[in-house]
Amino acid sequence: MPHTPALNAAPPSPAAPAHQRRKAERPSELLDAALRLFVEKGFAATRTEEIAQQAGVSKGTLYLYYTSKEDLLREVISQRVSTRVAEGMARVAAHPGSATELMRTLLVDWWTQTLESDASGVFKLVVSEVRNFPEIAELWAREVTAPGAQLIGSIVQRGIDAGEFRAVEVGSVVHSIVLPLVMLCVHRHSLGACECGQPLDAQAFIRDHIDLVLRGIARPVRDA
Repeated sequence: MPHTPALNAAPPSPAAPAHQRRKAERPSELLDAALRLFVEKGFAATRTEEIAQQAGVSKGTLYLYYTSKEDLLREVISQRVSTRVAEGMARVAAHPGSATELMRTLLVDWWTQTLESDASGVFKLVVSEVRNFPEIAELWAREVTAPGAQLIGSIVQRGIDAGEFRAVEVGSVVHSIVLPLVMLCVHRHSLGACECGQPLDAQAFIRDHIDLVLRGIARPVRDA
């Protein structure tokens, strides 16, 4: 017997018109364009007209979404880096295994994915520009540096408490992990971009770097 649709069944929702989909995607497209130009030219040298042109919109349209170039940079940091730090913190909280395993998985995965994404350009941008923009420096410290240090520090402390790691100074270990990886991101968008010098296997570097740190802080078997 053929199936008879219910009389009160709602008709399927039509797909949103193309212009509506484009409007919804526009903020992200503007951020993509802004980040590309900020990394290539520098924040101070990039004009809002160039960002609008790169995104294929008018300058007036840009200002419908972002009030200034500084507003764009703040949103780039929030969307490309701050949200990734928050995701990392959630993974740390949910991880049931050892601190060593967590560092080998979370940190290697997080930095590899960051390096391979446009988020790596934000690190180069901040290192080169932040001194001239105190508000951006404060935003970076509040949304990236502080929670990032807390994330990594919590893993190190977990390892100390569990007897996996020596009683090391947590802050020093955090800096030992982070600073070379920040410079790896800077390298990708500076010397690495112009293929100067010996090619660098970035993924292997990240794995080896985390392994070296773990070996350095591991509690010797005789102390167990």
